[in-house]
Amino acid sequence: MSCIAVCVDLSPAQTEHLSRQAEGYRLQPGGSLAGCEIAFGNPAPEALAGAESLRWIQLESVGFGEYSGLDWADLGNRLTLTNLAGFFAEPVAETALAGILSLTRGLNRLATLQAERHWVGDPIRTGLRLLGGARVVMLGYGSVNRRLAELLTPFGCKVVPLCSGSTREQLDAALPSADILVAAVPDTPQTRGLLNADRLALLPSKAVIVNLGRGTLVDEAALCDALVRGRLAGAVLDVTQEEPLPSDHPLWTTPNTLLTQHSAGGTMDEMDRKIDVFVDNLMRYRQGRDLLGVADLKRGY
Repeated sequence: MSCIAVCVDLSPAQTEHLSRQAEGYRLQPGGSLAGCEIAFGNPAPEALAGAESLRWIQLESVGFGEYSGLDWADLGNRLTLTNLAGFFAEPVAETALAGILSLTRGLNRLATLQAERHWVGDPIRTGLRLLGGARVVMLGYGSVNRRLAELLTPFGCKVVPLCSGSTREQLDAALPSADILVAAVPDTPQTRGLLNADRLALLPSKAVIVNLGRGTLVDEAALCDALVRGRLAGAVLDVTQEEPLPSDHPLWTTPNTLLTQHSAGGTMDEMDRKIDVFVDNLMRYRQGRDLLGVADLKRGY
């Protein structure tokens, strides 16, 4: 009997459900790939070269940077990697909207004042802004930003999408008029350090920056400096260059900064929905049909 390496933590009920859906396969928990044809989850990259029987990995993530350094000229001849492309679009977009509203309506500051039991009252009102009619520049226009654009529709926002084919000159031209900059791009040589000090300086002082993709996009020192000096109005960061963020990192205390700790894609039923994706792809695998979410190792996403 062929086996499936289970490289995720499942509850007994989830294990039983997966076992029923994967009839004809033996589940091998603990992440060991020995003798397995399929893996569900993110196995250790160094284990792939010796897993001769492995033919398909269904990742539980969108990103797969930890596997990019492997010799895919060899592994790619026998192994298919699929990710969860589009899976997190709804929760990440909702988190982005929540963060934007928190900063524009001052909820982040009000939450701090509540924790301090400090009443400020009317003086707060003059610092509050409206989201309605804001110009939102979107760096990357994949599933997350497309969904966020839909959520922003009732607010009458002007969305300016910059997709993978956009040039750096187009980005530079769009930044000076941005009320909000939302970045949802993968970690690639082209995106690393793209939002450097010079580009952050192009943004107006009223701008809020939202980073939902990878922390390598932003010069964090320059971002902290801009926020401290009031050169930017705020930041919503789901990702940082180092995760977990060190306790002494300046971002923890940078004003008007919301750190969502790479949790934006989370939901209470997240693992159940991941199992559903895997089961659907398993049916396709058994039937010899094209799998959904095949990762492009050359592009990096």
